[in-house]
Parts: sequence; C-alpha cells; structure tokens
Amino acid sequence: MNATEQPREILLTGATGCIGGRLLAALEAHGRPVRCMTRRPAALNGRVGPHTSVVRGDCLDPISLPGALAGIDTACYLVHSMGGTADFEAQDRIAASNFGTAARAAGVRRLVYVGGLGSAAGLSRHLRSRHETGAVLRESGVPVVELRSGIVIGAGSLSFELIRALVERLPVMICPSWVRTPTQPIALADLVAYLVAVLDLPHGDSRVFEVGGADVVSYGEIMREYARQRGLRRRLIPVPLLTPRLSSLWLGLTTPVYARVGRELVDGLRTATVVRDDAARNAFAFRPLGLRQAIARAQEEEDAAFVAGPWSEARVAAGTALRWGGVRIRTRLIHSCAVDLPVAPAAAFAPIRRIGGANGWYYGDWMWRLRGFVDRLIGGGGMKRGPRGAPHPAPGGGLGCRGGGGRRSGGVGMNRGRRDAEHLAAGDVVDCWRVDACEPDASLRLAAEMKVPGRAWLQFDVAPRDGGGSTVRQTAVFDPAGLLGRCYWHALYPVHVLLFEGLLRSIARRAVGAPLVPESRPAP
Repeated sequence: MNATEQPREILLTGATGCIGGRLLAALEAHGRPVRCMTRRPAALNGRVGPHTSVVRGDCLDPISLPGALAGIDTACYLVHSMGGTADFEAQDRIAASNFGTAARAAGVRRLVYVGGLGSAAGLSRHLRSRHETGAVLRESGVPVVELRSGIVIGAGSLSFELIRALVERLPVMICPSWVRTPTQPIALADLVAYLVAVLDLPHGDSRVFEVGGADVVSYGEIMREYARQRGLRRRLIPVPLLTPRLSSLWLGLTTPVYARVGRELVDGLRTATVVRDDAARNAFAFRPLGLRQAIARAQEEEDAAFVAGPWSEARVAAGTALRWGGVRIRTRLIHSCAVDLPVAPAAAFAPIRRIGGANGWYYGDWMWRLRGFVDRLIGGGGMKRGPRGAPHPAPGGGLGCRGGGGRRSGGVGMNRGRRDAEHLAAGDVVDCWRVDACEPDASLRLAAEMKVPGRAWLQFDVAPRDGGGSTVRQTAVFDPAGLLGRCYWHALYPVHVLLFEGLLRSIARRAVGAPLVPESRPAP
C-alpha cells in the first residue's frame, strides 16, 4: 500500500463477545477502519465509533456473506457455537467452511483466528472443535494466522468467569483432579495486543502462534490468586474420583449461569494448555503479564468499564434480572430507579450536589444515623454533622482501590460531614461516603467508606429530556466479597429499596419545589 492509499477496512466478527469487543475498541483506538459483521446489527448500537460500519451477516447463512466481505483485505474470525446447540462441533465446521469459501471468493488476503492450546491427542470436544475450525479455515485457501491461547483472564471470558464464580460463591470447594492441570493463562489485554500486532505482519503463508502469559500454573493456583486479590479465604479439597460429568452437574448447582456450557468447559480443563512453541516470542516484541498482574488488570479494567459512562435504562436492562435482589452484571449487584422532572438538569442536580452534611439525606435520616451508629460500634466515629475541614486522605474504598468493603480495621461512621455545603469535587468526604467523580449538573458518584462486606457505590445521573425537563437516575452498585457479601445484599435489599427510592423521591420534590440557586464556582 502506498502512502496515499487509504487503508482497507478490517472485517471483525464476534464484536459482541469478550475478545471481539475488546479488539474492536483497540482497533478504533489505533485509527483502523473496521467493519463489524453480526447477525443482529442492533446489538452494536452505541457500542461502535463513528468511523466503524456495521453489516448483517451470519456464518450459517452463506447468502449473507459476500456483501459483508466485499472489499475486505483482512478478516478476523472470532465465532464459535459452544453456547448455542448440543452439536456445536458440526455448526462450527459449517460456519468456518462457509466463511472461508466466501472470503476466498471476495479476494480476502488473510484470516485471523483465535483457537485453543493443547496437543492433538485426548482433546475435549471444545478444544478439538477449536483446532478443527482453524484447519477448516485453512482449507479455504486463504492464508490464516491462528493464535492458540489457554484460559483468557478477563471479564467476560467464559473460563475465567466460571473460575471466579466458584471462588466468589464457595468458601470450601470440593475439587476434581483438573484443579492440578497445568495451564498458561493470558491476560485479555495481551491477547488483544497479539491480535493487533498480527495485522502488521507481512502477508504470506498460514501460520500458527501459541500464546500465553508469563506463568505456567494450575487452575487451583488461579483460584487461590483470585481469592487472595479479592480478600477471600478459600479452601480447596481435592477429590480425585469426581468425574467430569459429576463435576459439571455440581457446577450447574453452584453456578447455574454456566450449567449450559459447564460440562464442555470442565472437560477442556483436564487438558494441559501450555505454550510449547516460542514462535510468538520471536515474532512479537512485547512480553505478556504474569498471573498476578493479569488478574489485577482484569479487575481494574472491569472497574473502569463500570464508570465509563452514565447509567441508563438500556445499560441496566443489559444485566440479568434476579428474582430477588435487583440486577446482576457479572459480579456486581445493582438497584436502579429513575424519575422524570419538569425542570432543567441544573435544577434537578441542585439537591444532589447539596446532599449530606448539615443538609442531611432528605429521607429516612434516622436510618442513616443508625447505620452510622453501627459503623461507630465497629470502630468508626458517630454521627456528628456539619462542615469539616479539608478532605480526608482516601483509605481505599473507591473504584481505584480494592481495600474497601470490610477490609479496614474499623468503620468511619457518619460524623465527617462535608467540606463545603454547595460544592463537591472528586476526593471530597460526604459523611460515610467519598466522592469518586462529580460532573456539575450531570453526575455524582459516591463510594462507600462504611464497613460493608464488599464495595459499594451510589451514583446519580441527570440527563436532559427531549421536549424539556430532565431525567434523574439513581443507581446503587454493590460488588460483594464472597458469600457473606451476597447474603448481606439480599438480606438488606428491601431496606435499601425503601431507603434509596425514598431518597430519589425527596430529591425530586426538592428539585421541583425549591427555587434554583445558581451554583457559584469556587476560585481555583
């Protein structure tokens, strides 16, 4: 390609998945033109950049593929069917064959694919299908660059979500022999970095790169390290007679969300997935993270994703609605409610920015005082109100830290008030909360610093409505620390609903009933 020629679009399949979604963000950040192919284009609404196009295409529908592949030089194939039907192997073969044939007819020069590590002998159905898909793509005649990886450490990765679901739920785990199987886990960020680097390789013949993190560990060691970073005490009891079938049934009882694919995943965990070929180390300059750094980064990235934008009805609806306890998004539990007001965002936000301190909490103030008293018994400081001095140094309850939620020696109570009755800024104390972020007339996020078995936030988002007025949405987010944290959330859920929905109604009355006092900005 000469200097004046525009780069051709990269076709990306699987953009709604864990790896595909992160790869899409990375390609957009690098300024690469991307065309996403998906069966449901509406699923990517609001999730792609202005220079990314979205087309409909289904690898099981050959007629839909030529248009999606037209003019494409490189296509990333990140499709699998394991969560769809029982005969996912046959579907994977058909999908790969259809895609490879259409890619060759469209003049595609390279396919990029993510497979799985593991030697050819004794593979599970899942890993065997991963290897077979790569072979079918190569049979199309289009050169294929295949990255074979082990377990991916990152939010949304099925194997990682399975492992952390077990650790979060079970203080004592009866573990089959696969917990001792060696594996070489790779951080999601590192796998995505490999995929981006592959795009800069010169065109040529098909290649297979085995990629993994810096450490070779067992699945039991992954569990223990995750528990350590979450501040959880977990005991693993090995039981060698627990067969894969019994293990998958037990998995379905303890983590029902993974019952559908549990047996296939557990079957794959019996196979050692370790890098045997150092071709990737020679071809790419960067060095991947070790296990400890990969887990830490996965949690940091998940935290960052949660604060990436305001809460909305659509964002809440994307989670799993629970019969009791609100909504779950991965490990976090959420209660969200909203109210429409006939006032401008500035007026709606005014009582929000004045909350706490001498103004109180507008609703159920005695419950807040009682909560402060409980925190004082644990080791905090009571319920004294009023302005205080400069903000206290953060002891570690916000999104940037993992030290909140029952890990400090004592609570903080409700005695700290707030620095200023009118203005809030990131780092300010508001009674038993600390301001994580504040955008004037738009949003306020508070991080709890009282004693709780996990981490908690309370967020207010104000948005203008079409035709005038505004919508105020209040969202409580709780990241429970193990089984105790889950019990705490579900046991107190009716109290939290009463308190937070009453708070939102009181904010609405104050916003509508009281005249707006323009916020004066303090001198920098």
